[in-house]
Amino acid sequence: MALPNPHGPEKKLMLLFLEGAAREAEIARAAGLPKVYMTSMETSDILMLGMGAFTPLRGFMNKAECQGCVFDLKLPDGTMWPMPVTLSISADELASSGVKEGSDVALIDRESGELYGTMTVEEIYQIDKLAQCKEVYKTDDAEGHPGVAKTMAQGEHNLGGPVKALNEGKYGAIYPKYYMYPAQSRALFEEKGWSRVVAFQTRNPMHRSHEYLVKFALESGNVDGAFIHAIVGALKAGDIPGETRVKCYEALIDNWFPKQNIALGVYPMEMRYGGPREALLHAVFRQNFGCKYLIVGRDHAGVGSYYGPFDAQTIFDELRPGALELAPMKINWTFYCYKCESMASLMTCPHEKEDRVIVSGTQFRRAMQEGAELPKEFGRPEVLAILEEYYQTAEKVEIKKHAYEDLTPEMLKKIQEGKK
Repeated sequence: MALPNPHGPEKKLMLLFLEGAAREAEIARAAGLPKVYMTSMETSDILMLGMGAFTPLRGFMNKAECQGCVFDLKLPDGTMWPMPVTLSISADELASSGVKEGSDVALIDRESGELYGTMTVEEIYQIDKLAQCKEVYKTDDAEGHPGVAKTMAQGEHNLGGPVKALNEGKYGAIYPKYYMYPAQSRALFEEKGWSRVVAFQTRNPMHRSHEYLVKFALESGNVDGAFIHAIVGALKAGDIPGETRVKCYEALIDNWFPKQNIALGVYPMEMRYGGPREALLHAVFRQNFGCKYLIVGRDHAGVGSYYGPFDAQTIFDELRPGALELAPMKINWTFYCYKCESMASLMTCPHEKEDRVIVSGTQFRRAMQEGAELPKEFGRPEVLAILEEYYQTAEKVEIKKHAYEDLTPEMLKKIQEGKK
């Protein structure tokens, strides 16, 4: 049995990274091109495009592609696609940059000033950002929803066209064992003899419910192995940095999983917190990575109370037949039950709410930030020890924008007091 095909009609990975002499020549050429400055999300998207994770996209979306995915969940050729992958520019920057339709531009990360790629601008267009938010995120609340806030902060114009990716970014150096392209994960699965791989999406350290989801999938009899696939692009305030989370995953795999049945990988995308739509996006690129199933549990890719707890499961039922080769593995709300004396779900446990340890990533982070003692049923001791060290020791906090801004004034005060 073979791995699922890459997404799209051509059924082959669309790698956009240039290599060798072609890359060096394009870098030299980019020095003379007009510059377009990308947000952190746009920079992470060009990495996903470059490695082939966003197959079959060849670059940032044109208007027909953007409108099609927003309102109809498909590209103009009928390929299912759930969320925009766009590059924006402000009216002022557009006027001053010399960017025009038909011109080539250099794509520069706004924060670092580094070159990440070039692009042929085939179309300059505008979108109704408010309508896009209501369709994709099911809300226009820019104050509370981070995905809406990012969309509404984009420039007035979008640039659509094919890209040539030139910069691998920092991730390969930070995560040399786990940062992999879809072609590499496919090769790994084939080496292991896996054809039915289940993916587990995570942006948090894995607590007991997460562990149970993966073990439940392994016990289903439908899979050969599980791919714990962690997002390490920019997250929202309060989320735990990727380097710390990877230590937690390693500790969990080393002590609580049969290693022969587990693979660990990281990828550079930035979370949109799009709930049901983002669950579909996760499914699309997990198929590109070679996975046959994606675990979809409670509140997958959600934030706040914008989505129902199982909306990310039911959206798969709305797809036309054949829209994806990957299938969701839908698993009910999970928890530790004191009366069952085990992990359980709403499908298996007859007991009351007060008998259960309900675990969520938000609870997990809040308890750790506040130094609260967690029951052993919440998380494995090896994982909790790593997180306690991260939160309580100033020297262990990665002083980076995406990490240091997560610290509340109360946490900073504790850190300073700890230094004395």
